[in-house]
Amino acid sequence: MSSSSTGDNVGEEVMKKKVVVIGNGMVGQRFMEDILDLQEEQSTRDDGNDNGDSTSFANRLELVTFCEEPRAAYNRVRLTSYFESRDPSALSMTSEFDSDGRTSWYEENNVELFLNDKAVALDTDKQEVTSSSGRTLKYDYAVLATGSYPFVPPIPGSKNRPGVFVYRTIEDLEAMLDYANKNNVKSAAVIGGGLLGLEAAKAVHDMESVDETHIIEFAPVLMCRQIDEGGHNALVQTIEEMGLKVHCNARTEAFIGQQEEKEDDISGSSDEPLSPIAKLRFSNEGWDDLDVQMVVVSAGIKPRDEIARQAGIQVGERGGIVVDESMQTSAKNVYAIGECALYNNFIYGLVAPGYDMAKACAHDVVSKEFENKQKQDGDGAYLFKGADLSTKLKLLGCDVASFGVNQPKADDVDVSNMVWNDPVSRIYRKLIFNKDGTKLRGGILVGDAGDYNKLHKLAMSDTLTTNPATLLAPPSALTNQDQQDEDGDDENAQVCSCNDVSRQSIQDAVKSLTVEGATLAAVKKCTRAGTGCGGCEPLLKKVLTEEVSKLGGSVSNHMCEHFEYSRQELMAKIRCDPDISSVDSFDKILAKYGHGDGCETCKPAVGSILASLVNGVILKDGREALQDTNDRSMANMQRGGTYSVVPRVPGGELSPDQLIALGDTAKKYQLYTKITGAQRVDLFGAAKYQLPDIWEDLGKAGFESGHAYGKALRTVKSCVGSTWCRYGVQDSVSFAVQVENRYKGVRSPHKMKSAVSGCARECAEAQSKDFGMIATENGYNLYVGGNGGAIPVHAQLLAADIDEETVLKYLDRYIMYYILTADKLERTATWQAKLPSGKNGGGPIEHLKEVIIHDSLQICDELDKRMQHLVDTYHDEWAEVVHDPNLRKKFKQFVNTDVNQERQELIDFVDIRGQTRPADWPADGQPQTNWKPPTQDIFANSQKTWVNVGNKLDFPPNVGSAILYGTSQLAIFNNEQRNEWYATQNMCPHKQAFVLSQGILGDANNVPKVACPLHKKTFDLKTGKQLNVESNTNQDDELNIITFPVKIDDHDNVLVYLPAIDEVDAILGTNGLRVQKSDCINLAQDAIKIALKSEQKQKRKATSTTTQLMAKSSDTLHDDADEN
Repeated sequence: MSSSSTGDNVGEEVMKKKVVVIGNGMVGQRFMEDILDLQEEQSTRDDGNDNGDSTSFANRLELVTFCEEPRAAYNRVRLTSYFESRDPSALSMTSEFDSDGRTSWYEENNVELFLNDKAVALDTDKQEVTSSSGRTLKYDYAVLATGSYPFVPPIPGSKNRPGVFVYRTIEDLEAMLDYANKNNVKSAAVIGGGLLGLEAAKAVHDMESVDETHIIEFAPVLMCRQIDEGGHNALVQTIEEMGLKVHCNARTEAFIGQQEEKEDDISGSSDEPLSPIAKLRFSNEGWDDLDVQMVVVSAGIKPRDEIARQAGIQVGERGGIVVDESMQTSAKNVYAIGECALYNNFIYGLVAPGYDMAKACAHDVVSKEFENKQKQDGDGAYLFKGADLSTKLKLLGCDVASFGVNQPKADDVDVSNMVWNDPVSRIYRKLIFNKDGTKLRGGILVGDAGDYNKLHKLAMSDTLTTNPATLLAPPSALTNQDQQDEDGDDENAQVCSCNDVSRQSIQDAVKSLTVEGATLAAVKKCTRAGTGCGGCEPLLKKVLTEEVSKLGGSVSNHMCEHFEYSRQELMAKIRCDPDISSVDSFDKILAKYGHGDGCETCKPAVGSILASLVNGVILKDGREALQDTNDRSMANMQRGGTYSVVPRVPGGELSPDQLIALGDTAKKYQLYTKITGAQRVDLFGAAKYQLPDIWEDLGKAGFESGHAYGKALRTVKSCVGSTWCRYGVQDSVSFAVQVENRYKGVRSPHKMKSAVSGCARECAEAQSKDFGMIATENGYNLYVGGNGGAIPVHAQLLAADIDEETVLKYLDRYIMYYILTADKLERTATWQAKLPSGKNGGGPIEHLKEVIIHDSLQICDELDKRMQHLVDTYHDEWAEVVHDPNLRKKFKQFVNTDVNQERQELIDFVDIRGQTRPADWPADGQPQTNWKPPTQDIFANSQKTWVNVGNKLDFPPNVGSAILYGTSQLAIFNNEQRNEWYATQNMCPHKQAFVLSQGILGDANNVPKVACPLHKKTFDLKTGKQLNVESNTNQDDELNIITFPVKIDDHDNVLVYLPAIDEVDAILGTNGLRVQKSDCINLAQDAIKIALKSEQKQKRKATSTTTQLMAKSSDTLHDDADEN
C-alpha cells in the first residue's frame, strides 16, 4: 500500500492515502476540487466535534495527477474562443499558466502534477501506476479520467495525410493554424455536423486565410441528436448566411491528395506519408469532388479505455470503462469518470454529466475513508444515476437548445407538438407536450433560446399549470418586457447548466461576498457559474447586477471616481447636450456631470471625446492638461524619457526625396531609425525640446504628423496592387492613400489600423485590421473588427463587391458608430464582439449591417455629418506647433533656463549595429530601480531659501513643468482647479526616469496626485507618498518622492523653498541618478560621493549657469524660518 504517515498530532500518526488521477482534463480537475471541498468540510466537522478522533481529514488524502499535455487543465468546451486571444491562460481551469504550463493552484493545494507524462500501465494487484517517463507510483485509489479520442472514420486516404487534422486540443488548433498560414489555405472542410463538428467549423471559419468552409455531415440533418429537420433548416440558413456551406447526406469515399495516389496507396495499410490533401471524393451519385486544402475531422468521440483494457478492467462491447453508480470499476478502488466511463451502456459526452460523475466519485472515496463519520454526521451517499442531456449552446452565432424528450420514438403515442417556424427571422421552435397538454415533455429551440431555462424547468416538473400556447412564441417576438424575463425572481431557476448553479446559489454568493467584493470574477470563482461553456455569462451578469442592487449597491461601470458614468454614457450626454458650448471643455463637463479634479483615467477619455466631437488643437485652450503620456508631447515616450517620431506615410508610399529627408533628419539629431510593421519609418531618441525643430525639417519635405502617439488612425497599409503586381485586380495603393488621408487625425477610443489588399492573396493583411479592404474583380470586400495585436481577431465581412465610394460611406458610419458607443481604450474587435446580435440571430456583424447599411437605428445621417465634420476640420497637429511660437514654448525642457540636459546625461546610450539606443532598464528591485533617498526627510535639517524659479504665467495651468536647479530636475505643478502649487523631484523613482512633470494632475479621494507617464504610478503631491500601492507590497518597498513647499509672491513669482544647490544635487542630481549600462553603483548610498567628488567640475559649470540666471532676479528671498 502507498499509505504514509505524518506526525500531525502528538502521540498519533495520521495515515495518508494516495489518490492518483489519471488525466488532468476538465472532469479530472473537477474531481480533485471536489475532494478538496469535501476535505475542508470534514476538517470543519473535526474542529467542531470533540469525539475523541483528532485525525484531520486535511491530512488523510494526497492528490497526484498525470497530464499528458504540455499544460494543466483547461476548458475544452470553450476551445473555439482560443482564437480570440491565442492565450492558453484564458482557458485555464484554475489560474494563469506559467512558462512550464503549470498554475499556482497545484502548489497551493498540495497537488502533485506530472506534465507531459502519460500514464500507460495500471497494475491493480500491486496498486501501481506506470507512466511513459518510467515513473511508477503506488496508489490507494486510482481515478481514470482519460477522456476520449476524436473518432476518425476509416475513410481511405485520411491516414498520414498532411492537411488532415482532428479538433481536440490547443495543440490541434495551433497545428491547424500553422498549416493554414504556411500553405495559404483558402478552402477547408469539416467532417462532422454534430456539436463538435460545428465548433470545429467555427474554428476553421475564424482562420485568417480561409475564405471557404464546408461542413460535411453523413446524416440528413445537422446535430441529429438534438434537433429535427425544421431546426436543421433554420440552423443551416443562419450558417450559410455567414458564408459556410453545408453538405448533408454526404458519403465521403476518399481523401484525395495533390498527387492522386492509387487506391492501394491510400488504403491505410502503409504508414508512409501521403501527399497533402487536395479534395474530397463522394460516393453520392452526381456529386463532384470537393476541392479543399485542409480537412478537420470532428465526427464524434471514442472513449479512451486502453489503460483499463491493459489492466483487465471490464469495458463495454463498443468501448468505455464499465462503472456503477459510485463510478467504481470492476477493479477494487479504481474509478472511471467523464467520457471514458460507460454507465448503463451509455457514454456521456457533455461536461455537466462528467462533473456529476466527479462528484459521485469524490463522495465515494471520502465515504470509504470516513465511513463511520459519514453515517454519524447524517451524510447520505451521492450517486450518479444518469444525467439530463438537455443543453443550450450558441453555435456559429446561433442559439441551439434541446431539452427533455426532444425527438419522441415512433411508437410513442402520448405526443402533441406545437411548432413555431419563422424563416425570415430564422427562428424555429418545437415544443412537445403530452396528449392532454398537461405536461411539457421536451422541445427544440433554434435561433432564439432566451427562455430555455424557464422551459427546461417546466419540462422537469410533473404538471403544467399554464396554457401551452403561451409558451411557444420566442422572447424576441414578445413585446411585454416582463414576459421576456425568463427567470424573474425564482430562486431555484438554473443559471449555469454546466455546473448546475441556481439563482439561489448566486444570491448566497453575493451576500457572502458583500457589495464591495461581489465582482463577476469573484462570483464565478465562488459558484463556478460561467466557467463551463460560457453561454450563461450574460444571464449571470444580469442576476449579479440585480442582486447587488438589492443590497443597496451596484455593479459599477463608472469611468472613475470623478464621473458616475461609463465612457459611452458620458459621450451620449455630451453629444446630445442642446447647448454644446456648455460642454466644450473638461472643466465645463466636470462641473456639469462630475466632481473633484479628474484623474489620469477620465481626463484622457474626455479629451478623446472632445477631439471626436469638436476637434480642436489638442494643445490649445487648456486641452494639453487632458492629454496622456504621448499625446501631450505628440510623440511616443520611450525608455529614459526620450521620444520617437513617426511621420505619416499614406499607403506606405514614399518619394526618394522624402526618404533622403528622413535620413538627413536622423543624422542631424542622431536618431535611431527603424522601419515599423505598418510601412513607416520610426525615428527614436529625440529629446522633447528637439521635437519642434525635427518636425520643422520634416514638414519642409511634405511630412505630416503620423499620430503614432494618439488613439487615432495610425496607418492604412497596402500592397502595390494592380499598378505593379501581376495578380492585382484594383489599385490598392491609390485607394489606401485616399482612405488614410480621409481618416487621418480622427481620434477614437483606441488606436485604429487599416489595410488595402489588391487581390485575394491578401498581402496587406487587411483581415487583421480594425477595418480592411480586399480587392475583387467588382470592387472591394469590406472587413471590420479585426485585430492583429496581443489578442488577434479575424475581421468579419460587412459588405462584398462594393465600389470605393460605398466603402467610404460604410467606413464613415462604422468608425463614428464605434467612436460614439465604445468604452474607453476599447479596440474595435472587443467593442464589436459586445454588440447585440442581428435580428436574424447572425451575431454582432448582422447588427452592424442593419445599422450601417439599412439604417435600422435611424442614425446614419448623424454618423455621416459627424464624420464629415472631422474630415473638414482636419489639421496637421505638428504644423500647428511649428508655426505657433506659444505652442513651441510648451516643448522647452526647463521653464527657468535655456540650458538643456542632453539625453545621455539622463540615461546611458549604447552602440548597436552602427546606431545607438538607451541602456537596458534593470529589472524591478535591482540597482537603479525603485529609488529611495537615504531618508525620506533628508533635507529636514538643511538651511533653506525661497528660490524664484519663474513667473506664474510661465507655468501652464493644471499641468506640470520642469525646472533645473543645479543639475537637479524638479517638477512644478500649477493646480489651478484647487488654486494650489506643488514642487517635487522630476525623477520617477520606479525606473529613475525624469518624467514626472509630464504626468497628469488629478486627485484620489480629494488627495492631489500626479500619475507618472511611464507606468502610471501615482504620488501624493503634498506628502510624496505613492498612492496606488498594491495590497501585497511591504511598507519598506513603497515608493515615495521628495516634495518642497511652493508659494506665489505679490509679484506673481513662483518661489520654491529649497536647500543649497550642492545638497539637492547630492541627492537628486542627474549626474548620480542617470541609468547606466552597469549596475555596479549603489545609488542610494553613493549618490552624495558621486555628486560631490567624481562629477565636481561638470556640476560647478552647471551650477554657475543656474546661479547666473537666478541672480537676474532681485526677488530671491533668504528665510531660515519655517515656510509657513
